[in-house]
Amino acid sequence: EVWMFFLLLGVGKAARLDKFFKADASAVENLKNHMHEFSQKIARIPSFPDFMMILGVGLGCTGLAHLLADVIAPAIKEHSPFLANTFSLGSGFFWLIVLATAFGIGLSFTKLRNYEGAGASKIGSVCIYILVATIGMKMDVMAIGENPAIFLVGFVWMVFHVLLLVIVAKIIRAPYFFLAVGSKANIGGAASAPVVAAAFHPSLAPVGVLLAVLGYALGTYGALICGYLMQGVAPI
Repeated sequence: EVWMFFLLLGVGKAARLDKFFKADASAVENLKNHMHEFSQKIARIPSFPDFMMILGVGLGCTGLAHLLADVIAPAIKEHSPFLANTFSLGSGFFWLIVLATAFGIGLSFTKLRNYEGAGASKIGSVCIYILVATIGMKMDVMAIGENPAIFLVGFVWMVFHVLLLVIVAKIIRAPYFFLAVGSKANIGGAASAPVVAAAFHPSLAPVGVLLAVLGYALGTYGALICGYLMQGVAPI
């Protein structure tokens, strides 16, 4: 959250930062106008059927992912122990995340995406906060004292993250908007990326959500690939 403070602080100095990066901010203005027009086009007062459809699709896909994961994981353990032990394909949680992500990406190409106008992303954000709160309830804060070096690891990670973003933004001459929102989408996800995006303009909040969802999708499969690569070099 300390990094988020600096990101929000930079919103008021976006023009100066864009000059530093030698970026063309017209792309952000075009995006802002496009998103404003799109929001006005699809926006509508949500009805009870809208809420039921949004919740039904979300919970239905989650339930289906649970069902399939409970079938696929045991089957792989039984018929292909090599895949289960080598690539963790026998993990039910692994299949739950992969399937839920695939369902979400797939449905985004259907007419169901029009429910964004009825507040689908807002309801999704509420669900994310509930998820984060549920995870937090299982956390033992006092356990931090057992391994304070974790803070050092987090600090090094954040420094690397910030330096990499600044260097890449300088090379590709990216506007500060994409640096700030992309950073928060990577770190905070859909819970905080829209906040940073909305600080530039309220109509840009959905961009923060989209970048965060993209981060979730790439993170799911990207982390899997990274895990396999690390597993491959570990014996070396």
